[in-house]
Amino acid sequence: MIEPPSQPRPTSPAPARPSEFVEALRGLRVWDPQVSALPLFDPAAAPAEPVSLFAVWFGEVVAAGEVEPHTMSLATADAEGRPDVRTVMLHDVDARGWHFASHADSRKGRHLAARPYASLGFYWPLLGRQVRVRGRVTIEPPEAAHADLHARSTGALAAALVGHQSEALSSYEELERASEAAWARAEREPDVAVPSWTAYVVEPDEVEFFQGDARRRHVRLDYRREGGGWVTGLLWP
Repeated sequence: MIEPPSQPRPTSPAPARPSEFVEALRGLRVWDPQVSALPLFDPAAAPAEPVSLFAVWFGEVVAAGEVEPHTMSLATADAEGRPDVRTVMLHDVDARGWHFASHADSRKGRHLAARPYASLGFYWPLLGRQVRVRGRVTIEPPEAAHADLHARSTGALAAALVGHQSEALSSYEELERASEAAWARAEREPDVAVPSWTAYVVEPDEVEFFQGDARRRHVRLDYRREGGGWVTGLLWP
């Protein structure tokens, strides 16, 4: 009996070589202990509520020289539940929650009108720290938004007067003209009202504090609102 010729066994393709971009990413280091030592965080010594701990951490990252520590990621979802995220500025933190402001007719404003719930994310790499906040979003009275806006710089008022946030822009020259007119009005009328400017508060039901560790034994302390107070627990990294 004549044996049929043997078929060559299929071979696995050689693994693709990582792109230059991937190799560059893999060459980056996070929290290198040879560069800087990260602080220790004992969750057993943390306060019973999250605002006090946030204030302490914020003061420490400011003292460490963190660049723009008051910037935060704000995540919202539209009426269909599709998420979006952007960077905004923190305006205050108090017993009610974390405050920020924007135009009510902006994309984020429309999202919050449809789904008044948001998440905030702070990242402070100098100390290897993150803070995550989730909660219902409420709107401050118009007079609070007016006072907040007019306590800031002329540039902030001018930017608010330009308006049209997230709308399509036909050309950069159109923005230049609108900006110049808004600056002139802000300087001429420093108390001018901007009706669309809205002050928001994220009233948290969860706040997580993350302290990075060079050996990847990160400490995650989670605060969850329960009844009229807070309960805390640790999370795996």
